Amino acid sequence: MQKKNLAQLILGDWNTKTVVGVAIGAALFGVLMVYGGVKVFTNTNLTTAMLIPVIVGALFGPVPALVACFFGNVIADLIGGWGFWFDWSIGNGVLGFFVGLLPLYGADINKGIFTVKHAIIFAVIAVLGNALAFGVVTPLFTLLFFGGELNITFLQSLTGGASNVLVLTVLGIPLLFALAKRNASSQNLVKE
Repeated sequence: MQKKNLAQLILGDWNTKTVVGVAIGAALFGVLMVYGGVKVFTNTNLTTAMLIPVIVGALFGPVPALVACFFGNVIADLIGGWGFWFDWSIGNGVLGFFVGLLPLYGADINKGIFTVKHAIIFAVIAVLGNALAFGVVTPLFTLLFFGGELNITFLQSLTGGASNVLVLTVLGIPLLFALAKRNASSQNLVKE
């Protein structure tokens, strides 16, 4: 098997399995954003939806995780009846991209490779990705799309980002270890 270049690692392999995984991920992300969380601030939840980019990113890569999170947020806006908040959809897409960067630093969940070093890098990237996605990107697009006051957006970004980091690290890292362990055991199958 040939080694993938940087572009292939970022884009992922777009085949039927990836498209279906991204579609299911987006649908689950949308439903969990609305029904799978606990309110921590106005329109901001501590949500299990943040596990979706962990799974999609681990299995398919950064761009599929971005797509799942972006469209998942759009689906959440539809289900919740809140109107469309593309500034937050873009922010969640950016976060999904960062969460999905696992293959770039050597983690390969499909082959059972996820170590403590990978977990530490994942945690740092989760914090930095949240800071960029919700501290810079979302407020910037809020200003561009709505031209309004950013105080509420920054407060929502701060509480949402902190909640996301909590879910990504406390639940996401053990999930990645479990997925890697499951896939490592299936790599040792022998054909008789």
